[in-house]
Amino acid sequence: MAETAAGTAKDHQDAEADAAREAVVEAALGRLGLDAKARLLSGQNMWTLPALPEIGLRSLVMSDGPIGVRGVRWSADDPSVALPSPTALAAAWDPELARRAGVLLAQEARRKGVHVLLAPTVNLHRSPLGGRHFEAYSEDPLLTGAIGGGYVRGVQSGGVATTVKHFVANDAETDRFTVNNLVSERALRELYLAPFETIVETARPWGVMTAYNSVNGTTMSEHRRLVNEVLRGEWGFDGFNVSDWKAARDTRAAIEGGLDVAMPGPRTVYGEPLAAAVRAGEVAEAAVDAAVRNVLRLAARVGALEGAEPVVTEPPAAVDGRALAREVARRGFVLVRNEGALPLPGGHRVALVGAAARDARVLGGGSAVVFPAGIVSPLDGLTAALPEGSVTYALGADLAVELPVADKGFELRAVCRDAAGEVVATASAPSGHIQWMGDDLPEGATYDNLHSVELTGTFTPRESGPHTFGIKGLGAFTLTVDGTTYFDDVQRTAEDGPFVTFFGAPVARGRAELTAGAPVEVSLTHVVAIPEDVPVKGVRFTLAHQEPVRDGDELIAEAVEAARAADTAVVVVATTDRVESEGFDRADLGLPGRQDELVHAVAAANPNTVVVVNSGSPVELPWRDEVAAVLLSWFPGQEGGAALADVLTGAHEPGGRLPTTWGSLADAPVTQVRPENGELPYTEDVFIGYRAWEKEGRTPSYPFGHGLGYTDWTYESIEAEGTTVTVRVRNTGERTGREVVQVYLAPAEPGTERPAQVLAGFAGVEAAPGESVEAVVEIPRRAFEIWDTATDAWAFVKGSYEIRAGRSLTDRRLRTIIEA
Repeated sequence: MAETAAGTAKDHQDAEADAAREAVVEAALGRLGLDAKARLLSGQNMWTLPALPEIGLRSLVMSDGPIGVRGVRWSADDPSVALPSPTALAAAWDPELARRAGVLLAQEARRKGVHVLLAPTVNLHRSPLGGRHFEAYSEDPLLTGAIGGGYVRGVQSGGVATTVKHFVANDAETDRFTVNNLVSERALRELYLAPFETIVETARPWGVMTAYNSVNGTTMSEHRRLVNEVLRGEWGFDGFNVSDWKAARDTRAAIEGGLDVAMPGPRTVYGEPLAAAVRAGEVAEAAVDAAVRNVLRLAARVGALEGAEPVVTEPPAAVDGRALAREVARRGFVLVRNEGALPLPGGHRVALVGAAARDARVLGGGSAVVFPAGIVSPLDGLTAALPEGSVTYALGADLAVELPVADKGFELRAVCRDAAGEVVATASAPSGHIQWMGDDLPEGATYDNLHSVELTGTFTPRESGPHTFGIKGLGAFTLTVDGTTYFDDVQRTAEDGPFVTFFGAPVARGRAELTAGAPVEVSLTHVVAIPEDVPVKGVRFTLAHQEPVRDGDELIAEAVEAARAADTAVVVVATTDRVESEGFDRADLGLPGRQDELVHAVAAANPNTVVVVNSGSPVELPWRDEVAAVLLSWFPGQEGGAALADVLTGAHEPGGRLPTTWGSLADAPVTQVRPENGELPYTEDVFIGYRAWEKEGRTPSYPFGHGLGYTDWTYESIEAEGTTVTVRVRNTGERTGREVVQVYLAPAEPGTERPAQVLAGFAGVEAAPGESVEAVVEIPRRAFEIWDTATDAWAFVKGSYEIRAGRSLTDRRLRTIIEA
């Protein structure tokens, strides 16, 4: 009773605080003229909205996420904590861990002066070929909603807004700006809208981002029914709605469709065009007022509106970013196979193999990229954790399907010059990647005086031999290495599209014979030419570099010899930026290069082979039955190598369970991600992920929910009282561990239109050896409902249901029947 009373009192206080903020918002709105209101709804640059001093409104600052807070500078000289990928966070099956990750990100946002984090991504894993798969959580809407809700609560507990994205059905990358996704109302409600609905209900996000794509004929930045009627009307969402960058196309359709803010600026369909549309009688000023009210409410909540007390006056206690990044990584690692190889016995000699073991891939490509101050690779982590001399390293296979960004061994700076060749500004350049967007130019440089940018400095090779240098970008470039000019011309591309300079491939332009340890001078000069009609001005280009390419057979032979001489071989296989990234979908699920061949060879040489899979989403594992253990590390963030050492040595157990089904492309039920004639029909309807695998009777490599630890569990009893399910489990192993108890709901008569079973809830429990604990799971009413297209409403389906409790979708330990 005391807890209920306390909760009621807090609700009353929150309501009073909301009312007070709303009064300030209304007063501020009443003091604004049409031009100011229209200007507020349009980005003033890449990341911010304009300040309105006349009402005490400061500029609102937005930043990309979701694994870190980049801030307004897309540069490695402004470092950010880099957490593991969203797939890794979801693999922990722990909303509380997601909340803690959100608290850290709020801390990072406040440090960088950011009010709005453009995250989380809660689109579903409709197909394993989705290129941005790693940035979303799961194929299951319940798990996605639970993890996303925890993330939102954590970020907003720090006084920073979230924008849940991309609303809705942005589940693939091909033609994402123009594709018309044809989705049934039932699939929308039961799958794609469901995580958004859960998060709005349980976490009250302060923002939503609408997607580029169309749904059933209407682009999402203009989708009045889904935004105004469903999101705001049915669900009661009271936050602001921002477009995806450059997604807003039509002034009247956008404002009437519920879009509050058009980004980025300064040239958008809002601002002056919106004010003109109101004066011409094409748009009602009341629609503008509604959007401005939402933006002012956002500002009040984050403390950017004078006179309004922010929702959070005292931020949460400080979080150790490195420690949390390490914890999230190891708790998201999924051990899908273990034939006694892990944890590593003490005193073992370990042969570490793989390009990604030395140069770790810790995050996915695209707008999710942040730049951590440091990265712990698997080689770093294991070398530090194991006795000196017990780890040997072999490359095994070269992953470079394209030239990577100049990084290791480079010491660079950027020099900005005017047309007369005079230096107007200089800036640090921690890597060969230059990206200055909007106003983010080095101090002293402007778009009026900037004529060229020279990326210059030294390169000290790690290896002797022919080093390849290249350029990513469009326009005039001059590339010089060690006194030789390898390119002095205009670089063009046959590709087209608004983000070709973001996602295009670098072009090799020269090869220099260099000696390990001997530094040489390098210079890449770019003549800046920015078209007048671009919505956002910017400078973006990259110096690329590849170390000497060695014979593939020789690399595999070296790895085999190292494995044969060791007690355990640990092979790290990985994808690359050209396999998994925003901007394009995947063509297949194979590992790039000769990595599969490498694993086959190492496993044949050493039966005690452990494979670590460094990918953000499913890949095919044709050798999985040949090796002693398979550990999925996802994109593990900046502390991934340290977390890997924790898990391999047994200091911590791998805590993850699969948030999505892993299998071969040949067996995958949903593979169509490329539109035809501009349309992509979701013909599978409500059957994606494990729902589809079961319907088609296909067996994946590893099922949804699967994951092993370092102890054993016995499921002892299950009880259902109403919709509350209690499962008792006992730790029958020899060490303390954590179990994720999963509860699935199976209708007695699903027919052909309902999944055979769905995830209805889960709970994590911890126990010492021999200890028995209870997991309590509350099954939501929605698990018993389907969307009835005849009545256009949710319908509760009565009848018998089997409740199945177990360790994964297919590893069911206990069951009971309930009548609904």
